[in-house]
Amino acid sequence: MAEARILVVDDERSMRELLAITLRQAGHHVELAEGGEQALEVLRREPFDVVITDLRMRRVDGLAVLRAVKELAPGTVVLVVTAYASTETAVEAMKLGAYDYLTKPFKLDEILLIVDKALERKRLADENLALKRQLRRERGFANFIGRSRRLLEVFDTIRKAAESTSTVLVTGESGTGKELVALAIHHEGPRRHGPFVSVNCGAIPESLIESELFGHVRGAFTGAVASTPGLFAAADGGTLFLDEITEIPPPVQVKLLRAIQEREIRRVGDARDVKVDVRVIAASNRDVARAVAEGTLREDLFYRLNVIPIHLPPLRDRREDIPLLVAHFLRKLARETGRTVSGVTPEAMAILERYHWPGNVRELENVIERALVLGSGDVIDVDALPPHLSAPRAGEADDLPLALPPAGFNLDEVLERIEQRYIQLALERTGGVQTRAAELLGLSFRQFRYKLQKLGLRGALRPDAARPG
Repeated sequence: MAEARILVVDDERSMRELLAITLRQAGHHVELAEGGEQALEVLRREPFDVVITDLRMRRVDGLAVLRAVKELAPGTVVLVVTAYASTETAVEAMKLGAYDYLTKPFKLDEILLIVDKALERKRLADENLALKRQLRRERGFANFIGRSRRLLEVFDTIRKAAESTSTVLVTGESGTGKELVALAIHHEGPRRHGPFVSVNCGAIPESLIESELFGHVRGAFTGAVASTPGLFAAADGGTLFLDEITEIPPPVQVKLLRAIQEREIRRVGDARDVKVDVRVIAASNRDVARAVAEGTLREDLFYRLNVIPIHLPPLRDRREDIPLLVAHFLRKLARETGRTVSGVTPEAMAILERYHWPGNVRELENVIERALVLGSGDVIDVDALPPHLSAPRAGEADDLPLALPPAGFNLDEVLERIEQRYIQLALERTGGVQTRAAELLGLSFRQFRYKLQKLGLRGALRPDAARPG
């Protein structure tokens, strides 16, 4: 029998000492409390595996101790002992969570056997809880690697979203992990025991997407040789993740809006509505506000989906997470490929941290897998990385220092080059519209115009480039 921490609570000194001697001889660590009041003080101060408490005690009785234990440490096993047995008190103690109920006098071998069984039950319960926590970690946050401020903000929003039933709209570039967000919300929330159904709306032909989402009855259209329930029905009681939501045709968006609002669907070719209990999480790698403006996403559907917005930052905006991601992928891929390396050289890591990662985390994982498979040394060096990672992009200031040179450098000049580069990129992306470029950089229009003047970039713009975006 494994050693356990046991608290004995009894206002009768001889009983306390008898139990202490017996349990210590069996190899347990035993603490004593002279009554319920002292027991409460001890319980608030330190944890126990088992509490053995007398039922009838002055001021604070055994049931009060039992309630306190279940409130402070629900996993602690409680044995109730009394010389005044009654069916009513036994039932009440068991309802409050007592493991067993013993009547004085009892044999010492009997209480040792009960403690042994109680500890085995606690061990199994602890293992079960640990397995559940591990499963939730694997399906929840474990796949999100990083400690950057922006990622921690996303974690906080995911936790809050998981507690609600509201629709969620996840945005971010391709490869940032939008489906991982949906999985985390599902597995951290009350629907974790229900199904999680994921569909890429952009991968379904327009002619079939209504049938895929809502199902169809036999004979509804040519080729419908059997009835199908659809993805909404498949996700009943759980979560439906609609990736690339802007790819759904507008006529089907109307039916999707109704399904979300009314919690009912109608299969293609059917005359009846079917109730469904589904939480919808949508995602897009497009600018959804622009999609609404262009008419590819209905405005009413956008507002219905965007109850809880979550934006995933691109990897280039959280470069401090790259070393953590690299270490994670090395561990993960070592298990899958059977090849282990001790790490990445500083020179290779500098290249990884500098690269702009248009494919985001997915691209980084692919690069690490390639380096692991094609490399031959104990560490990943520059030679194992794809050449394009270290090649400067067109128009990019490729002379920015990767590390602090021995002689130092002029920080103002380096920062000015960085500012100039990002302003040019923002203007390229927005077609020269300054107001939208300023928004991309988190600047007010006045700040943006000031930086243009300071950097001497105004002359390169066309006269109407400052029009509202």
